[in-house]
Amino acid sequence: MQHHYPVVIAGGGTAGLTVAAHLVKSLDPSRIALIEPSDRHFYQPLWTLVGGGVFPKEESVRNEADFIPPGVTWIQEYVSAFEPDQNRVVLRNGDSLTYEYLVVALGIQIDWDKVKGLREALAERNGVCSNYSYDTVDRTWENIRSFKGGVAVFTQPSTPIKCGGAPQKIAYLADDYFRRAGVRDRSTIKFFSGSATIFSVKKYADALTNVYRRKGIEAHFQHELVEINHRQKEAVFQNLVSGERVTVRYDMIHVTPPMSSPDVIKQSKLAASTGWVEVDQFSLQHVRYPNVFALGDCSNLPTSKTGAAIRKQAPVVVENLVAAMEGRPLEAVYDGYTSCPLVTGYGSLILAEFDYQLTPKESFPFDQSRERYSMYALKAYGLPAMYWNGMLRGRM
Repeated sequence: MQHHYPVVIAGGGTAGLTVAAHLVKSLDPSRIALIEPSDRHFYQPLWTLVGGGVFPKEESVRNEADFIPPGVTWIQEYVSAFEPDQNRVVLRNGDSLTYEYLVVALGIQIDWDKVKGLREALAERNGVCSNYSYDTVDRTWENIRSFKGGVAVFTQPSTPIKCGGAPQKIAYLADDYFRRAGVRDRSTIKFFSGSATIFSVKKYADALTNVYRRKGIEAHFQHELVEINHRQKEAVFQNLVSGERVTVRYDMIHVTPPMSSPDVIKQSKLAASTGWVEVDQFSLQHVRYPNVFALGDCSNLPTSKTGAAIRKQAPVVVENLVAAMEGRPLEAVYDGYTSCPLVTGYGSLILAEFDYQLTPKESFPFDQSRERYSMYALKAYGLPAMYWNGMLRGRM
C-alpha cells in the first residue's frame, strides 16, 4: 500500500521530533507524516549519570506518543529503503510513502558486532559494560560500585560517535567513586581512544588533559578496541599508527562501541562516500536532491553529534524547508554550533561549546573550560527539563 504526504520525516528521535514540533507552526500537521518504530523515547545524555549511579535509567525514558505533535501522522514502522529518484520511502512491512519533501533524521547506528566478542561479553555480565544501550546502562553502575580494585579500562572508538566526550566522562565518574569508596589507591584506570587527542577544541583539550593527569588516569591515544575475551578478561587494541595489537587485562571495562550511519542510509543514493546523508553544511539541504533535508547524527555535517547541535539545526531545516516549499531562497544558516557537557566528577563539569571552526561559542559570562558545580547542575537537572518541556515541544 502506498500513501502520499507533502512532508515525510524519517526518524522520531531527538532530531525528528524537534523538526516536527517546529514545522507544525508553519504547516498543517495533517500534511506531515513521521516514521518511527519505537513507542519509547530516550533522553540519552542522561545515561552517563545513570552509569555513574546518579539517576535510575527510568528517568531517561518517556512515551513517544506524548511528543508527536497533534495531527501529525505517526507511521510506527521501520524504513527499509530510500528511493529519492521516485520521492519514495519504503517501509519494512512492504508499504511505501511518497513525498514532496523529505527530512532524514534516523540518528546513528551502534555497531556492536564490530568488536569481536563484545555482544557475548555484554550478555555474560563478566565485568563488561556500556552506557550506550538502555538495556545495559545500569550495568555500568553495578560494575563501578562493586569494584574492589584492579584495572578499570574505558574505551572510545575512532569512528564518529554520539557526544564525543561521553567515553571519558564515565571514566572521571569512576575515578571519583573509587576515591570515595577507598579503592582508588589499589586501582589503575586506563583510557584507550582511537582519536589522536583527548578533545577536538584546544581550549577544552588543555583543560581535560589537566583533569585526566590530575586523576592519574593513563591515556592511550590512537588505540582502537577490536576484540574482547571476557573469559580471560582481556581486551585487544590495535595501534592505529603502527598496526600493532596490544592485549590489556582488565577487571572491569566500559566499552563505547563503534558507530556509523544506519545501513539503510549507507545503501541509498542519499549517502555520501562516508555513508552519512550528504547535505550542505550550512543550509542542511541535500547536495543532489533539493527536496531532501537531513540533520542530527545521520548527517555528514562536520561537527560533533549532540542534542545541542540538533537544537540549532532543527530551526534551520524547518525555515529552509518552508522556504523551498514556497519557492523562496534558502536563507537560514547553521554555523556548526554544538555543545558537550563534560562531567569531570560528581558535582563538576566543563561545558564545551563551539562551532565548525572549533572556536568556542560560550553561553555564559565566565570561562567554561573551568570545572564548575553550576554547570554540573545544569547538566543533571536543567538540561533534561529543557529537553522534555522545551526542545521537543518546539519552544527553543
